[in-house]
Amino acid sequence: MAGASLLTLLDDIATVLDDVALMTKVAAKKTAGVLGDDLALNAQQVTGVRAERELPVVWAVAKGSLINKAILVPAALLISALAPWAVIPLLMFGGAFLCYEGFEKLAHKFLHDKAEDQAAHAELLEAVTNPQVDMRDFEKDKIRGAIRTDFILSAEIIAITLGTVAAASFGKQVAVLCGIALLMTVGVYGLVAAIVKLDDAGLYLSKGESTGGLARLRRGLGRGILLTAPYLMKSLSVLGTAAMFMVGGGILTHGVAAAHHWIEQVTANVAASSGLLAAFVPTLLNALAGILAGAVALLLVSLATRAWTAIKPAS
Repeated sequence: MAGASLLTLLDDIATVLDDVALMTKVAAKKTAGVLGDDLALNAQQVTGVRAERELPVVWAVAKGSLINKAILVPAALLISALAPWAVIPLLMFGGAFLCYEGFEKLAHKFLHDKAEDQAAHAELLEAVTNPQVDMRDFEKDKIRGAIRTDFILSAEIIAITLGTVAAASFGKQVAVLCGIALLMTVGVYGLVAAIVKLDDAGLYLSKGESTGGLARLRRGLGRGILLTAPYLMKSLSVLGTAAMFMVGGGILTHGVAAAHHWIEQVTANVAASSGLLAAFVPTLLNALAGILAGAVALLLVSLATRAWTAIKPAS
């Protein structure tokens, strides 16, 4: 009897763990857009820090990220327990914010004055090369800015994850939210540390005067890393922006029944003629919906900002 009870308990535990693993996988897939953007933004935040201080700064931001999630996870669980009706609106807000961020990036890319970017770059070089600049304060500013950015992105991740596990039991919600929080923190900042050290690794491998085949291969690999490292950040930024539209648009279309059913209908019609093409239709339509939502959100934010600027002096 005791043995049978133990086997039943182990079977229940295995079932719960399997459910948690499945929900964590789904949540990780849905937060992919935020992950790509998180990687690009955090790697950019370290730009300008001296090489020997890059890893300590990344570690400081990672600790701040853990503190952010230690605040956000209990807050999300509290909302789920006391106001479950708020989960869907929060999820929709997170999706809209993803689309807004993505479209704001596009608008900045095509409409922003390049002279401002050049001025910001010159200011950064001045801060790094000027001996009168206190690099400790410079680093602290970098870290604080990165942690503030991380708080916003972490809130998006937790909101999306909460929407994924909203119907699950409290214990499973705790397990999935904590698992995603740790997975994203370790994954993001581990990759950021690797990315910011790519150029150092390439420089190390490219050195040496040995003439053997293995030495030549190592130097070639080092030169290849040095050549491709600058493009990696650009690729991360592009892929992250595209993923933001796909994920954010997908969240919004799933939250609007009419849009979701329309996408299903279009996919079914395309599948009748081409099954392969039908596999890409939902992603494409979600991305287009994300771009449209981002444009509307940016317009509304711009109008609200202008209205506030006009009203504020008179108050």
